[in-house]
Amino acid sequence: MPLKNYADFVMQIRTLSLADAPALLAFELANRNWFESQVDARTPDFYNLTGVAGHIEDYLARYSAGSMHPCLLLEDGDIIGRCNLKDIDRIGGRAEVGYRIAASAIGRGLAGAALSHLMELAYGRWELAGLDAHVTIANAASARVLERAGFILAGPSPIVALVAERQLACLHYRHH
Repeated sequence: MPLKNYADFVMQIRTLSLADAPALLAFELANRNWFESQVDARTPDFYNLTGVAGHIEDYLARYSAGSMHPCLLLEDGDIIGRCNLKDIDRIGGRAEVGYRIAASAIGRGLAGAALSHLMELAYGRWELAGLDAHVTIANAASARVLERAGFILAGPSPIVALVAERQLACLHYRHH
């Protein structure tokens, strides 16, 4: 994807590749505490080059199969976030969106930019009819991003997240 200017920064969003493993590991390690305070923790075996490479290979296999579209957000070549279309269901016409933004980049509109990109992919490239998102009840900022993008609260989610050793209920948002 070409570079986009979002107010005070220029960002690129592109599909994840296996060559991204070292940079992705550095990004995940630098933001591990931040992410684990917001979403389910990754398993400890993820946090090494072999673990991240395996994670990328899994995501790229799903991408090749048409069930996922994994993306990176970059600024000056550095990873500052991730976003994914997950569980792409071409027959049902839906997918789930997800994103994670570096702690140092919060408040700059990146989550909204990532979500906008995912919506463009979903409704353009993947020709889907709608999107879903699941957000913990403690993540009001992410809920606001979804609402600004036109997602509607559909009700409680069947997903329960384990965040900082606490079980948190989630809310289900839908976009048509």
